[in-house]
Amino acid sequence: MEAMTALTALSSAYDVIRQPLGQILPRLSRVLADVVPHRAVAELSTHCAHSPFKTYGEAEIADRLTTADLAPLLASGVAGRPWQGTLHLAGADRPVLAVRSDATPRGAVLLVIRDESTAHGKAGGTREAGEGAKAGDPGEPLDPGAAGQPGSDEAAVALVQALWDLVTSHFDRLAAEAVPGALARSRTAAGTRARVIAELGEAHAAALTGLLGVLRSRTLDDAAARAAATDLAVSALVELRATAERDQRIAEEPADQAFARLADSLRPLVRYSPVRLELGGPGSTRPLAADVAHTARAVVLAVLMKVLEQEAVSRVHIGWQITDDELRAAVRDDGPGTLSLCTLSPGRVRERLDVLDGRLDVDAVPGWGTTVTATVPLRAAQEPAPHPLTSLGERELEVLTHLALGHRNRAIAQELHISESTVKFHVANILTKLGVGSRGEAAALFHAAA
Repeated sequence: MEAMTALTALSSAYDVIRQPLGQILPRLSRVLADVVPHRAVAELSTHCAHSPFKTYGEAEIADRLTTADLAPLLASGVAGRPWQGTLHLAGADRPVLAVRSDATPRGAVLLVIRDESTAHGKAGGTREAGEGAKAGDPGEPLDPGAAGQPGSDEAAVALVQALWDLVTSHFDRLAAEAVPGALARSRTAAGTRARVIAELGEAHAAALTGLLGVLRSRTLDDAAARAAATDLAVSALVELRATAERDQRIAEEPADQAFARLADSLRPLVRYSPVRLELGGPGSTRPLAADVAHTARAVVLAVLMKVLEQEAVSRVHIGWQITDDELRAAVRDDGPGTLSLCTLSPGRVRERLDVLDGRLDVDAVPGWGTTVTATVPLRAAQEPAPHPLTSLGERELEVLTHLALGHRNRAIAQELHISESTVKFHVANILTKLGVGSRGEAAALFHAAA
């Protein structure tokens, strides 16, 4: 199968990234359908704190995929070197294409479960989905296949890599420059997700621990059965803890690494300037939620840009300090000391801090310099005011997105590959959950949150 022309590829890429976030993976799947015929796709993207794992495609496959299937591919994959082979997924050995991108700082992986009838033979052999993460094989790149693929397939795979790099670059920009409405929804969803995971983990751990206590009892007669059941329960506990650790690695980043990313982005700003930049890291590996790290970096960058506009600044010190409850990001200069909160708080900076219940303080001393401190709480408020859209399910949000664009039921049904009656059902639920009486009011709420 011939690959797309350059013009078609650019048009397809534009069509993918202009979609709402929830529609990017489905649109990407449709774009790739003629290039790499497949039955399902899945992504694991570290840019997204509340929904890093997404699937799309045939339900018998897509609904049975988990983060555990993709985590080894994210950990072991090599950016720019797509891997083709066979993995045991959704109860069967399936031909796959795994593509990793480092366009986001901590990487993202796209897994394409190919159509068996069109997939070429692969040299990679069969690998259990979790095998790449086993002891003795940490961090080892997946072999992209010694035999290679025929020219047309090589071009198709290269196109998938290029499109995934573009999509993940788009993701990173959206995460770094998130508008306040999106940031608020992200934090609310992330908080809910974290609580649900914690509650499920505690419930499962308690049940398995109780089971172990019973099975280890010396009063039981069948020693062999007891030993086998004990092994099963121990394995379940290990997997439960591993799942929690995987989720934490994806949804959070250590404070020192988050500051190092900030430092890398700031150094070019003063490379050819007489200003000396001093950096003081937090000296902590405490995990920070992605929205907190993104906001702290964005605020410091905005403040530094204003500081560098002053005359007679020769030194700027930037430091992060972490307490039990807060992240304090300080920018201190030796300039004229004339900066004020008004000049340092453009709308976007103040709004981003407001969403996270943060604040910006300015201490200016004429003739001595200015110290600007952004303070961001490390925990979301116990009872954040819920946004109306958070009551909607994923499919309802997809329908509302099209509804807000003025699409009628038939067009929505065709776009989402569902029946018109199903669309009407979702629209009725949307109106009820949002407490509005018309499609226009629902669309207005959606646009207000955008």
